[in-house]
Amino acid sequence: MNTTFLGDKPINRMGFGAMQLAGPGVFGPPRDPSAARAVLRRAIELGVDHIDTSQYYGPDVVNDLIREALYPYPENLKLVTKVGARRDEAGGVLPAQQPDELRAGVEANLRSLGVERLDLVNLRLVDTGRDNAIPLEAQLPVLEEMRQEGKLDLIGLSNVDQAKARLALESVDVAEIQNGYSIIDRQDDEMVEFARERQIAFVPFFPLGSSFRGGPARLAGEAAIVGAADKHGATPTQIALAWLLARYERMLLIPGTSSMAHLEENMAAAEIELDGADLAALDRV
Repeated sequence: MNTTFLGDKPINRMGFGAMQLAGPGVFGPPRDPSAARAVLRRAIELGVDHIDTSQYYGPDVVNDLIREALYPYPENLKLVTKVGARRDEAGGVLPAQQPDELRAGVEANLRSLGVERLDLVNLRLVDTGRDNAIPLEAQLPVLEEMRQEGKLDLIGLSNVDQAKARLALESVDVAEIQNGYSIIDRQDDEMVEFARERQIAFVPFFPLGSSFRGGPARLAGEAAIVGAADKHGATPTQIALAWLLARYERMLLIPGTSSMAHLEENMAAAEIELDGADLAALDRV
């Protein structure tokens, strides 16, 4: 099943995460902006109708590339952004979770993407390690206000645990949960079930595993993944993506890359049909 729903909107399950189109450390411009724009255009050609981005990627760099490459946007393209953080002059990521900062973040995404409404805005939860962190119940109302103003359509949560997700659901509809998750990082298994029970889309960042977990190199060292790849004439990364798609019918993938070849490889993973034996072996990874 290659399509599902984001909220009540039909959506292709293979999307594109645009973060890697910025320079090193997701800061500053890429070495070859024209190549980055070509990757975005190719993603649309391959059926992507869901791009995940944020104004603080760069900052502005990634949204500018998206606008330059794709505006006027295809009618079915959903632009998903996030707020809750900002960059300092050295590229450091800092929390920006005061209500006025969240409003400014939404406005900055609208401006840099050149749109009047965003399809979904994720609230990125940041652990500041301080006693004066802004409580979730003080952050969500501004997003709900902007939703009612017509500046965004859906609200999502990023980097959230179950307690905070339950708290959020008391005051707003949550259309998406975006957390780190992959076949080699299963800590959020229970959160996937939480989303399934409520029919909330689950969007894993680091769908191939973070560098801390070993990433694609680790995938290529797992016998079950390699065995499935050989069986299906696929790559280990394609098997890892196909496993995620089989995990939950509202799992949306946003693998990011600045490489045309990797983009095409990732998109082809949606055509792999894992059988029961494959899944039984892969679930033990």
